Amino acid sequence: MANSNMTFSIVVDNTDKVGEELIEACRRALEICGGKAETYAKMNCPKRTGNLQNSITHKVADDGKSVAIGSAVSYAPFVELGHIQEVGRYVPAIGKRLKNEYVKPRSFLRPAVENHLSEYKSIIESELKG
Repeated sequence: MANSNMTFSIVVDNTDKVGEELIEACRRALEICGGKAETYAKMNCPKRTGNLQNSITHKVADDGKSVAIGSAVSYAPFVELGHIQEVGRYVPAIGKRLKNEYVKPRSFLRPAVENHLSEYKSIIESELKG
């Protein structure tokens, strides 16, 4: 005779799958944010030859926890931070006394990030909810 009060439940552990999906959502969000920041930096970058503008890129870290935006062009820090001439060479002006040879910064990377924080937050929230 069968007992009709008997119930069975199957427990499925999806912890690993949820964790993988969360990591992938973070990567997607960072990739989108990095692409947007790259676009904004290119729009605001001083343009003479286009070399600096074309060199701006972004990269999501291998661990998927951060994104970097920047340029490998040797003079990018001098444009971003300003510079002074010192014994025939140019050096970033950070921490230096300003002289007549000071060239003001024409930041393009920092504003690309700082001026769009609410947009990046929305992108991250959207990817994590999706």
